[in-house]
Amino acid sequence: MKPPAASTVHLPSGSWSTALDALCARFVHIERETWLQRMARGVVTDAQGVAITAQTPYREGMCIHYQREVADEVAIPFEARVLHADADLVVVDKPHFLPVMPAGRFVEHTVLRRLMRTLDNSDLVPLHRIDRLTAGLVMFSANPATRDAYQALFRERRVSKRYLACAPPLVDVAWPLVHCSRLAPGEPFFRMREVPGATNSETRIEPLSRAGELWRYALYPLTGRKHQLRVHMAALGAPIANDPWYPVLRAPAADDWRRPLRLLAQQLAFVDPLSGAQRSFASQLLL
Repeated sequence: MKPPAASTVHLPSGSWSTALDALCARFVHIERETWLQRMARGVVTDAQGVAITAQTPYREGMCIHYQREVADEVAIPFEARVLHADADLVVVDKPHFLPVMPAGRFVEHTVLRRLMRTLDNSDLVPLHRIDRLTAGLVMFSANPATRDAYQALFRERRVSKRYLACAPPLVDVAWPLVHCSRLAPGEPFFRMREVPGATNSETRIEPLSRAGELWRYALYPLTGRKHQLRVHMAALGAPIANDPWYPVLRAPAADDWRRPLRLLAQQLAFVDPLSGAQRSFASQLLL
C-alpha cells in the first residue's frame, strides 16, 4: 500500500530566514527538534517533492507537504466494523470515541488509517464525518474515479440520515418537532452555538419512547452542520446524555469508556449514483 496522502501547508507572510523557522512559528505545539527529525527522514518536502532541510530558505506562500505524526498517541480500544465494501464504496459502523480521520491528537487510531491498512487501500476518503464521540455509520469512497458521484449525494442532500439519541424528556411539545436555527463557531473554537440570522440548520425530532429520566429520540438532520444535533437538543432543553460540550463545556478529562455520548448514526439511505439502485445501511450498534 502506498503511504497516506500527506498534509499540506502554505507558509504565511513573515520575516523568517528559513522554512524551518516558519514551520515552528506556524505550528507552535510541535517542537523544533521534531521538525528536524522529520526533515532528517526526508518526510518534509516542497511542492515538487524536494526534501526540505534546516537550511531551506523561507519563501512566502511556499507549499510544504508533511506526514502528520503524534507522539504518545492515545490508543482507542474499539474497532470499526466494515458493513459493506466494494470497488467504489465502503460503509463502516464506527464505535464511540474513535475519530473518523486524523486530526489533533489522533492519527493512527482513526477509522481512516485503520481502514487503509485493513483494506490495503490508501485511496480511501470519508464522504462525510460524524463526531469522534458519536457512534454509527460512515461512508468512504474507495475509488477516485467514482468519488465525485458519491460526494454529490451529500452536497445535494440526497442521503437520508437517521440518528438515535437518549436525552431528557421534552414535554408539552407537538410532534414531530422541527428545530431550525443559525449555527456559527463559538468559544472555544471547537464548539458551535446558535446565533441570530437566517437559518442554516434544520433537524426533525420524534420521540420513540417516553419512559424514565431519558427519552429515546429519532433525529433526522436535514442539513449537516458541525455538532448540529448536539446543539439543537441542548437548545431545546434536552441535551444528549453524557455530552461533555453542550450545553456546558466540562473541564478536559480523559475519555470515560463507560459513559459514551448517547448518540448513534443509525441509518443511511440513498439511490446509488452508479447503479440507480436503492441502498440502505443500518448500524448494528446499540445505544
